Amino acid sequence: MMSVRLLLTDKAWAEIAPLLTTLKSRAGRPPGLSDRLFIEAVLYLARTGLPWRDLPKDFGRWDAVYNRFRRWEVRGLWRRLWEHLQTEDGPITCHIFIDATIVRAHQHAAGALKKHGGQAAQALGRSRGGLSTKIHAGCRDERTGIAVVLTAGQCHESPVFETVFAQVPPEPSLTHAIMDKAYDSHDIREHLIKHGIVPVIPPKSNRIVSLDYDKNLYKLREKVERFFNNLKQFRRIATRYEKLSQTFLALIHLVAVWIIIK
Repeated sequence: MMSVRLLLTDKAWAEIAPLLTTLKSRAGRPPGLSDRLFIEAVLYLARTGLPWRDLPKDFGRWDAVYNRFRRWEVRGLWRRLWEHLQTEDGPITCHIFIDATIVRAHQHAAGALKKHGGQAAQALGRSRGGLSTKIHAGCRDERTGIAVVLTAGQCHESPVFETVFAQVPPEPSLTHAIMDKAYDSHDIREHLIKHGIVPVIPPKSNRIVSLDYDKNLYKLREKVERFFNNLKQFRRIATRYEKLSQTFLALIHLVAVWIIIK
């Protein structure tokens, strides 16, 4: 009998278990902890915000869980699992919602080694509020994220648009991109139109010629805000503790997986 609250239902596990079978390598000795309990352990850590060393003994040795998490991260397994679920369980929609949210970084997130490029290479920025990271995301609705990019907290949204858009799967094709006025630029509008997508972006107040947009469709932009809210229900996402950006991104991918299948 587990002494901790678990998240994966039998139905949710049935959705990802077949994918893991195809994505995982069969090389090496089978681990002592099952895949299901291992994923539960990482979800528990992400949800509660605990340090790795404080993982409950129900999940076995903390360092075994951590090292296994890092191995899956290096192999890109968390990202690939998330990408498979986008197409298998994603809604049939022709809209994309893009926005960004700032995450405060704990002092433990600072101090990345120079061999990893230091803090500047780990999507960490410093402002008057302290260290922070910005999560840029594209989603089809409040549950289905399809693109995630990390930058330093002070980075503006519009220069990162093309990097986010490049992660968007080609199918199903999109008809509208719904974003706030931070994305109101000629380059972004031309990029979307070139791909056959109608920009639904309110114009900035300093535009010489005001542009029209679909105000009814723009009301749906709250879906991306709800997606961020779902992510930040997990304390280790709402506050960044990871020194390396790829480790933090791997946690985001896992939580995004759980949001889709829950």
